[in-house]
Amino acid sequence: MSHNTFGHLFRVTTWGESHGPALGCVVDGCPPGLTFTLAEIQAFLDKRKPGQSRFVTQRREEDLVRVLSGVMPSEDGQTLTTTGTPVSMMIENTDQRSKDYGEIARRYRPGHADYTYDVKYGIRDYRGGGRSSARETAARVAAGALARKVVPGLTVRAALVQIGKHKIDRARWDWAEIDNNPFFCPDPETVPVWEDYLDTIRKAGSSVGAVVEVVAEGVPAGLGAPIYAKLDQDIAALLMSINAVKGVEIGNGFGAAEITGEENADEMRMGNDGQPIFLSNHAGGILGGISTGQPVIARFAIKPTSSILTERRSIDADGNNVDVRTKGRHDPCVGIRAVPIGEAMVACAIADHYLRDRGQTGRLSAGHALQD
Repeated sequence: MSHNTFGHLFRVTTWGESHGPALGCVVDGCPPGLTFTLAEIQAFLDKRKPGQSRFVTQRREEDLVRVLSGVMPSEDGQTLTTTGTPVSMMIENTDQRSKDYGEIARRYRPGHADYTYDVKYGIRDYRGGGRSSARETAARVAAGALARKVVPGLTVRAALVQIGKHKIDRARWDWAEIDNNPFFCPDPETVPVWEDYLDTIRKAGSSVGAVVEVVAEGVPAGLGAPIYAKLDQDIAALLMSINAVKGVEIGNGFGAAEITGEENADEMRMGNDGQPIFLSNHAGGILGGISTGQPVIARFAIKPTSSILTERRSIDADGNNVDVRTKGRHDPCVGIRAVPIGEAMVACAIADHYLRDRGQTGRLSAGHALQD
């Protein structure tokens, strides 16, 4: 299987399977001199790990990260400094239950990648889906934690804004709330609504989709390039690569089709500091594929988890009609744990474009990337 790498200068290769001994990533092109601690990387992995509430899969993984290469330890025993060589990170799998998947070894689960993997490669890892499992995304979150260190002043945050048909009230958006509930929800009044709704879905053995919104602040103006290296193009591609994602929009996205040019235009005025001020941000911080300096905003839609307890019609590898019911431990709404994954992919895209812009235009000095 090829195509396990993304990025141009900040290049990330992930490896490992859902039910293998471990998984991880290799970050090639990370600038030297970036400082970080394992605790900083672990904090993002802890947001993604399973088993933290009744609304996610009960697989128990600590997702403890180890850095195997590309760093020099400091005298304090905590701080690591990148050397410019490939940074390899590993996360062990400790709670696999391959026996849960024995019944589907030759049966294709509707909505899963079982059939397409088999028809392409002639072999598939039915134990949790192998590389098609969202377990692989733990490595992306680790890479995204490192990517945040590349761009000075960059902040990337995400929130769950919709589960099923239940949307948040944006007038009540409060970033401080996302760590106070199991949904990464910025609207505290929506939390009990989602709790009741997901309890019903979970007890029925079913699943439901969701929408995640990612906001990146501190993005320098001028990142990205026309025509085939647009910043929004690469963000969309990386978000679309996340398991179960079926739609991506930047800024007001599909909402732009419902308004006039006057409403959509992000008007500008000159600020007192000599810098332009945008009066709106319908473009999501990107115009012509190049960042404007405003917050970069992206949303992505997650389909319902395909592993459900209700029998669905399908076929098996021998061409027989069968009914499939998936056993095991699964997320009733996979969108919850997709929040830190979306953050990671946007951070990686911005870090890559930051380094590409620095190399092409020289606007950003090498020292500008170093973090204390």
